[in-house]
Amino acid sequence: MILAAGYGTRLEPLTHKRPKGLMPVANIPMVNRVIEYLKHHGVKEIVINAHHLYDQIVWHFRDRARFDIPIHIAVEKEILGTGGGIKNVEDFWDQTPFIVINVDILTDIDLSAALEAHRRNRALATLVLQSYPQFNQVRVNSDGHIQAFGDRPRPGLLAFTGIHILSKTVLNYIPPGVFHNIIDTYRSIIADRGIVSSYISKGHYWRDIGTVESYVQANKEMLGRQRILVGKDSVIDPTTKLTGWVIIGSGTVVERNATLRDSICWEKVRIGKGASIANSIITRDVASGKKLTNQTF
Repeated sequence: MILAAGYGTRLEPLTHKRPKGLMPVANIPMVNRVIEYLKHHGVKEIVINAHHLYDQIVWHFRDRARFDIPIHIAVEKEILGTGGGIKNVEDFWDQTPFIVINVDILTDIDLSAALEAHRRNRALATLVLQSYPQFNQVRVNSDGHIQAFGDRPRPGLLAFTGIHILSKTVLNYIPPGVFHNIIDTYRSIIADRGIVSSYISKGHYWRDIGTVESYVQANKEMLGRQRILVGKDSVIDPTTKLTGWVIIGSGTVVERNATLRDSICWEKVRIGKGASIANSIITRDVASGKKLTNQTF
């Protein structure tokens, strides 16, 4: 399951008109990147929940055959939270363990190894953890069992990556039809002396695209050594100056004498002649001669 129903408030204003799962990272929507990651680790069927601007998610998956994997969309008329969203698709799950991942996570964590660890330890849930000082809030004992979830980062704790592996029994702890946070479910299981285990990953890539700053960083990371990326069917006037690193989405038009530096342009944007853009995210047309620096436009 890909959790994609949230409002993406930390990514505003980018999420005012587009759900975060459809925000492009190096010209590929986040949700597409997560789908490819799951397919790489043998996932055979996916359900995605949607609420905020859900019609765009539904439209994005109108031709599901192109993803080469069955994909189901579960629209939530009222947002249900991480736990409520999982409970809402209870009929989707069979008796085998299943994976839940946030749509705004980009990673190469060995998901297959985490799944195998879950099967071995026979826990109700296994959370994939890492050491990430900014988010270290999970206490784990010497057996690898999670003991508690803190309210702020502290030394000696670990960070949750946004990847869970669950046994269907977990659904018994989630109330139906109401907003519910899955972390509260894990607290209930621990209080009931059930096992919530951990798989601790090291030496991997992981990016939480929860803020505008981390969104920009993710785009730069996906470029790798490539400094300029231009999407298909874009028209870039030969007099345009592209410096630093620049990502230009498909179907974008950049008119003469425009300059772009260290910026991201989404698809089907028109950059007017003589426009100057630096350190910005461009999601709509920019008028001729306009100067933008450190803007989300």
